[in-house]
Amino acid sequence: MFKGVMLGFACYAAYAISDAFVKSLHGSLPAYEAVFFGAVLMLSALPFIRKPEDRYLDVFHARKPRLWWIRAITGAICNITSVIAFTALPMAEAFALIFLLPIFVTLLSVIFLKEHVGWRRWSAVIVGFIGVLVVLRPGFRVLGPGHLAAMTCGLSGAVSVVALRMAGPHEKRISLYGAGVIGPLVSGGVLMLPAFVWPDLHQWSLLAGYGLLAGLAGVLLMLATHHAPANRVAPAQYSQMLWAIGFGYWLFGDHLDWPMLIGIALILGSGLFTLVREEQVTSWWRRTKMV
Repeated sequence: MFKGVMLGFACYAAYAISDAFVKSLHGSLPAYEAVFFGAVLMLSALPFIRKPEDRYLDVFHARKPRLWWIRAITGAICNITSVIAFTALPMAEAFALIFLLPIFVTLLSVIFLKEHVGWRRWSAVIVGFIGVLVVLRPGFRVLGPGHLAAMTCGLSGAVSVVALRMAGPHEKRISLYGAGVIGPLVSGGVLMLPAFVWPDLHQWSLLAGYGLLAGLAGVLLMLATHHAPANRVAPAQYSQMLWAIGFGYWLFGDHLDWPMLIGIALILGSGLFTLVREEQVTSWWRRTKMV
C-alpha cells in the first residue's frame, strides 16, 4: 500500500508540474491550441495503460457509450477551463477553486445517484463555499474569467467523476483514459482553427512538458491504484497545493494574502473531509478505477 500512496504523490506532482508548464506560456498561445497539443502528447501514455487483451479501438468503445460521451465532453471543458484558469490566476488560487470538485461531487451524487448525505458532509459543503467567498471576496476585489473558468473546471470534473461512478467497475482502463483525451483533442483541434498560431521552439518545449507530464501522471495514477485502494490514493491530490504555492512564489511571483490563505485552507479542509467521509459511508471507492 505504501508504494501505491507514494506513486499517488508522484502522480499529482506530475500533474502540478504539467500545469506549471502551461502557465509558463502566459497566454501566448490560445487555450484551445494548448489543449489540443497537450492531448496529442497524452496519447503517448496509451501503450502503458493498454492491457495485452485490449485493442487501441477500445479507446472509442465503452460498454455504456452515453457515459463515455459525458466523460469526453466534460474532459474537454475541464482541460480548456483549467488552462484559462492557470493562465489568468495565481496557481494556488486556481487550484483552490478547482478543488471544489469533491463538494460538487457530493451535490451531484444527491441529485443523480440518490445518495444519502449526512450532516457532516453537508457541513463540509457549507464550509467549502464559505472558503470560496473568502477567496473571491466579491465586492472587494475584481473577479475575472479565470475565477469562472476554475470553478467551471471543478464542476465539469465532478460531472466526470459521477459518470465514472455510474460506469461501474467493468469499463476498461483504456476506454476511461481515452474519453478524457479524445474529448480535449477533438474540441481543442476544432476551436483552435480560427486563431491558430504556429508555436515557436520555446512554446513547443512548454507544450511538450505540459502534455507528456500529464500522460505520465495518468500512467502513475494507474500504477498507484494497482498497489493501493483508490480511497488511499485520492487524498494525495491535495499535495498539488504545496506545489502550486511553491511554483507560484518562485516561478511566477505570486503572493497570497492572509484572507486568501484562510479561504484556501477552508476549501481544502472541506474537500479532504468529504473524501474521507465518502470512503466510510459509500461503497463506490471499492469498485472505481481511478484513471
